[in-house]
Amino acid sequence: MTRKRDFVKENVSAIIAWFYIPFRKFIPPETFRYAATGGANLTLDIFLYFVVYNFILKKEILDLGPLAVSPHIAAFLIVFPITFFTGFLLAKYITFTESPLRGRIQLVRYAISVGGSILLNYFLLKFFVEILHFWPTVSKMFTAVFVVTYSYLIQRYFTFQTGEIIKRKNKKTGK
Repeated sequence: MTRKRDFVKENVSAIIAWFYIPFRKFIPPETFRYAATGGANLTLDIFLYFVVYNFILKKEILDLGPLAVSPHIAAFLIVFPITFFTGFLLAKYITFTESPLRGRIQLVRYAISVGGSILLNYFLLKFFVEILHFWPTVSKMFTAVFVVTYSYLIQRYFTFQTGEIIKRKNKKTGK
């Protein structure tokens, strides 16, 4: 398992590093890695959301007996566990590699930060779909802009605490 994880980690990191070359003067490597891995996870999220909403739920209310869940919220709830774990693994092993925190602490903090993302997703989806009457997939894309910004900041300074480490390194090197 470790060999496979290291193989994937090294190859994904190498690919991201190669694409980073033209951007290195404009954006810090950690931010670029976050954009790359977060973008990949977001693409997976939107793709799965579209498939679940349109083809699995068929745009119909999910009837759970005493509870009925609107299809746009049900799709979000079904897709969430998948992208939670892919997001955490990408953040831990590719993006925030300089984190001094232990893995289980990172996971707990990641869960807390994702709790905020869930609330943002829920209320923004409700707002865009039910108040502004946007299409659910388009609403999911708009929602993602807000959630991605929140996620990056909370992960950098709380979940993985690499923001302060990078600031201290830059102070020492004069960058």
